[in-house]
Amino acid sequence: MARDIGLEELLREELGTVSGLSEKPMFGGLAFLLDGNLLCGARQDGMLIRLGKGNDGWALDLPGAAQMLSGGRAMHGWVRVGAEIYGDDNIRRHLLEAAIAFVRSLPAK
Repeated sequence: MARDIGLEELLREELGTVSGLSEKPMFGGLAFLLDGNLLCGARQDGMLIRLGKGNDGWALDLPGAAQMLSGGRAMHGWVRVGAEIYGDDNIRRHLLEAAIAFVRSLPAK
């Protein structure tokens, strides 16, 4: 799967001041890690966002949002959103803030 360079740059801009952030090629795109834990990702088919099990219901209610699948298995707590969602600055920020809050609750790796 080809990477989405534009989405990668958008996420870099949005996450630029977050301490402990790193990047790694994963999921057929580019993953962003926070203190070694997966936070979000950019792929050609959209943005992946880690909200945590039980924290993702509101995001899955967004029109066009879907649970992330890996090898046909549902990845509970992970949501995939397309450009119609991540292109909205307020929604994207809300998703990223929720993801940061969840991932910060995890022990650093």
